[in-house]
Amino acid sequence: MGCNTSKVAENAMDVSSKVGKDKLNSCSEDFSILASETSFTIGEVEILKELYKKLSTSIVKNGLIQKEEFHFALFRNRNKRNLFLDRMFDLFDVNHSGHIEFGEFIRSLSIFHPKAPQAEKIIYAFKLYDLRRTGYIEREELKEMVLAILVESDLVLSDDVVETIVDKTFLEADSKGDDRIDLEEWNEYVRKNPSLLKNMTLPYLMDITLAFPSFIMNAETEESCS
Repeated sequence: MGCNTSKVAENAMDVSSKVGKDKLNSCSEDFSILASETSFTIGEVEILKELYKKLSTSIVKNGLIQKEEFHFALFRNRNKRNLFLDRMFDLFDVNHSGHIEFGEFIRSLSIFHPKAPQAEKIIYAFKLYDLRRTGYIEREELKEMVLAILVESDLVLSDDVVETIVDKTFLEADSKGDDRIDLEEWNEYVRKNPSLLKNMTLPYLMDITLAFPSFIMNAETEESCS
């Protein structure tokens, strides 16, 4: 009886050890895949996992970033609403599930990496302005986004100035003259006005180990894939 009990315990330990190793290998593989698909290294993905875990449990403790948590991380106020931030959340939420999963978080954040290709930033910025997902930026959409960005930046401009910005943008970007801007026109316009991509780059992502030292110090290996 004692021998059988000992054998069962030994088998249980073997299974537990195998599960632990499989989990660790799966975690490493996931980090490797994300690193290969983005501008981050494996080590940086691991650090960002800690950031993700903190954000995804700041309000609703379910391990997924909700819109309220996304807003709270940027404004420290879950109730403040802004079209610009709503659009950012929608783009991060690639599968439109209503929350941001870890893979979505890493792939979307990578767009803002200083080393991310300009072409990716241009496409992402286009999607940001294409509010109705029609494949075009229309006047009303551009005006809505300009107003939202002004609010987010705590800037106030008169309606006439905003209209002038929209008119000038369409005059320069709408080369086909159909009163809408497609991706080809947007690409050409942005390349002539690279300052439009200024907000598409977050310099601190260049060295996350310095930007998020607390996540390194507090990170625990056994939790890095939980």
